[in-house]
Amino acid sequence: MSRTILITGCSSGFGHHAARHLAAAGHRVFASMRGVTGRNRDAADGLLAWAESEGARLELAELDVTSDASVAAAFESLPALDVLINNAGLGFVGPAEALTPDQFAAQLDVNLVGAFRVTRAALPAMRRQGSGLILQVSSLSGRAALVGDSLYSASKFGLEGLSEGLRYELGPLGIDVVLMEPGPFATDFVSNVHGADDPELASAYGHVLGFMDGFAEMHGEMAQDPAIFSQALERVIDTPAGERPLRVIPGMDFGLGALNEGAEAVRTAVAAEMGLADWDGATSRSAPPV
Repeated sequence: MSRTILITGCSSGFGHHAARHLAAAGHRVFASMRGVTGRNRDAADGLLAWAESEGARLELAELDVTSDASVAAAFESLPALDVLINNAGLGFVGPAEALTPDQFAAQLDVNLVGAFRVTRAALPAMRRQGSGLILQVSSLSGRAALVGDSLYSASKFGLEGLSEGLRYELGPLGIDVVLMEPGPFATDFVSNVHGADDPELASAYGHVLGFMDGFAEMHGEMAQDPAIFSQALERVIDTPAGERPLRVIPGMDFGLGALNEGAEAVRTAVAAEMGLADWDGATSRSAPPV
């Protein structure tokens, strides 16, 4: 079944690969990014050239997730969506003390507030049609923090909480919310992260910098094919509404799958005790009584 899909952050990485993969699978894909005719023109042109050569239904959308005006303008020209994939991401790494409040705010504005902006813009049409799927690209770092990753993890922990709450709010309206939690993949995310503004202060944390160097090397050795992630997205999209899990870990899980399983047992038990079991996913086609 073909669906209309918007993906944010398609200039590179997961978004770029997923846009091609899902369009090749027969979906109508809107690949969004900042600077379609500017800084990301090469990536945008590459996607369009690929779509033309493959006869795929892939279109571009100018969208900056940190701008209310940009998000509103994009949605004025977009059709109603069946699927929203909040993928745009930013990473600040290093000892937390050596990073700044402005960097932390920028981190949250993309990874957390940005996902909220786009979700909020997509919801009116999804509510009217009584169906939809919101896929939130989180991270294993949203379940367990890494050394030197505090700000990034905080943004992804926040996305996890936002999405879990939204799942209950939107399920009775026919809209599913699913968190995707990838680990190391062969994208350019690691090479594009931003470091500390104060290298001298960062040097006081030699143990942190040493760990980060070792982790970067390990990441390169263990990085998985992004196709695994795109295939996982496709499986979730193809799963019937109301049957989709809250959390999905594509590829290796570093043991965090066990954490999710334990948390899920507690979450579903608490939801049942609070009378929210029927709200957990798109299991109801009408809003519950107030």
